Amino acid sequence: MGNPLKSKIMLGGLTACLLTLSTLASQSQKKPAVMAADKGKFTIQLDGQTVGHEEFEVAPSSGGWAAQGTTDLKTPDSPATRVTGALTLQPDGAPISYEWTSHAEKTNGAKILFANGIAKITLQMQGARPFEQDLTFNTPLIAVLDNNLYYQYGVLARVYDWSKRGTQSLPVLIPQELTPGSVNVDATGSVTVKGKSYDGLRVATSDLEVLLFLDSSNHRLMRLEVPAAKVSVFRD
Repeated sequence: MGNPLKSKIMLGGLTACLLTLSTLASQSQKKPAVMAADKGKFTIQLDGQTVGHEEFEVAPSSGGWAAQGTTDLKTPDSPATRVTGALTLQPDGAPISYEWTSHAEKTNGAKILFANGIAKITLQMQGARPFEQDLTFNTPLIAVLDNNLYYQYGVLARVYDWSKRGTQSLPVLIPQELTPGSVNVDATGSVTVKGKSYDGLRVATSDLEVLLFLDSSNHRLMRLEVPAAKVSVFRD
């Protein structure tokens, strides 16, 4: 008969080894980082006519991410406008802060701090005193989708849980309008546009639908369509 104490020690060592392997396997199966570095330029078209361009960059910053863009826009019935938006994010894509500035006939802007599901907004309109407002959401994971800053839809495509798919709802804030709401995001499968294949993502509010077309290999935003507004945005 073998030594029972020795067998017990060997069994204990084997168990510890199995637990270690199990932990390593679990860590290797964790969801990869939500955000990814990206940089580029979008062309913006209205009813087939080019009306603007946006330059943007998403990069690591202080343990989180910094995502920023600048759009120059000139539509037939409006003065030329430059809009900038700088967003800092936690690793999971939740916003930490956001700052936007709009230069047209007047210069307006705002700073927003996010904490515990609350957005603290300080709005600065040219010629007026700063205006402060707090908006409360039920989660820190808020989609910031500002007017004419389309790189933010690329951030949203990262936040969407591709492992689960299906319709996923998020609270949304449109900073230039001080408008809170909610947005439903849903994968639409493989889509072909102008001979190229993309992963599709539908973004819908109660009154607007935006179609995103993403690189199938890394889910970078390549194209965006707002059918009701006849707006098309594509990466140069």
